[in-house]
Amino acid sequence: MERKMQASNYTVKNIVTTALVMALICVATMIIKIPVPMTEGYVHLGDAMIFLGVLILGKNQGALAAGVGSALGDLIGGYPAWIPWTLGIKFIMAFIVGFVLEKAISNQVFIKIFAMVLGGIEMVAGYYFAASIMYSNWIVPLGSIPWNIGQFVMGIILAVLLAAMLENTPIGAQMKYRIGFTVKNHSADSN
Repeated sequence: MERKMQASNYTVKNIVTTALVMALICVATMIIKIPVPMTEGYVHLGDAMIFLGVLILGKNQGALAAGVGSALGDLIGGYPAWIPWTLGIKFIMAFIVGFVLEKAISNQVFIKIFAMVLGGIEMVAGYYFAASIMYSNWIVPLGSIPWNIGQFVMGIILAVLLAAMLENTPIGAQMKYRIGFTVKNHSADSN
């Protein structure tokens, strides 16, 4: 009985990169927490790292890093009731972003932003649904919607800026999806 070895996308480098992105998402989720009134949730900068993680890793590994990294942020940060919800919501959020980027017929920056907006909309809806179930109330969680929208919009802005800064670095060369901004070195022009 001989088993055939199949080629895998899971090289040591990919596993380590996924773990590093997971850690970045966890830290960004925990470092600045703004409590959301009326719910036990909070807003944070983790979405920026989720969006950046999908640009670096792609759909599957980005979704894994997003779900686990965000859930770890809830675990370490003292929000255990949210762990299963966060794991699923953030996984799906990143998966949507990666799926849209994977299927896109254009590599324009606007497609990347559109993909992030779709992922953000899923996150807002997911947390509204989760809070409604947790609190047995469909009205109270409405207050979290503007906060979550602000969180993902800020995440998009930061992710696009960070991705643009990383494009001309060794990390940028390995990104699955690049933002596509070109950075001109003006100091070379002045000589």
